[in-house]
Amino acid sequence: MEYSERTYRQLHRQHDLVHFQAMVKETDLDIGIRKERYSAATVQWVESVVKDVRLPLEEYVVRDPGFVAALTPYAVLADAPRIAVMMAEAGRQAGVGPMAAVAGAVSELVGKAIAKRSRDVIVENGGDIFLRTGRTRYIGIFAGASPLSNKIALEIKPEHTPLGICTSSGKIGHSLSFGQADAVVILSPSTALADAVATATGNRVKNGSDMEEAIEFAAGIHGVTGALIIWEDKLAAWGRVKLVPQN
Repeated sequence: MEYSERTYRQLHRQHDLVHFQAMVKETDLDIGIRKERYSAATVQWVESVVKDVRLPLEEYVVRDPGFVAALTPYAVLADAPRIAVMMAEAGRQAGVGPMAAVAGAVSELVGKAIAKRSRDVIVENGGDIFLRTGRTRYIGIFAGASPLSNKIALEIKPEHTPLGICTSSGKIGHSLSFGQADAVVILSPSTALADAVATATGNRVKNGSDMEEAIEFAAGIHGVTGALIIWEDKLAAWGRVKLVPQN
């Protein structure tokens, strides 16, 4: 099922920020920044940042096509660009291929660039979020047909950011998953790592009885600070995860 309108984006948008889209080829980002930092020139600058982040990876995969095909940890070439190294390292830690971290890596690199101009910034890329904030934020959770979908939100304190908040699902979206979780949400200071671990954790959830083992897997990865799994009407959580009702 396709959610082409990306209505789930309403779950992370903040009323005190200006949100806009930055689209470059396959990359479609929803970006929120402080209102006083928003301008047409800023939008153009962000689009140039996205291009600058993408280009080294685009050029690299032409030289190293195995990088894209790998479903298990992959060793990059000695002269691989920073983004490829980030993705490969995240994949190694999670036990998956580097492409499992691509959306998170793009969000992180774009977000860190924007953060130099805006104290508050949210960059969302297909459910994978880079967040830096000066105030408490609430990020809603979309879990497809689960009765918990759109009902709960993560409370994120400013002292815990910059933070990656990445979601994987075996039932919705286009990303490859070998599991059946409605939603797996991973928190980490590294958005690339959060993305890869969300995929790896989601792969382990075939039914509700797998949730405890999958949570333990995520908790055992250095750099992961929180994990949440939703399967139908069941929920499991670990770490720095504070849930509140979604308004």
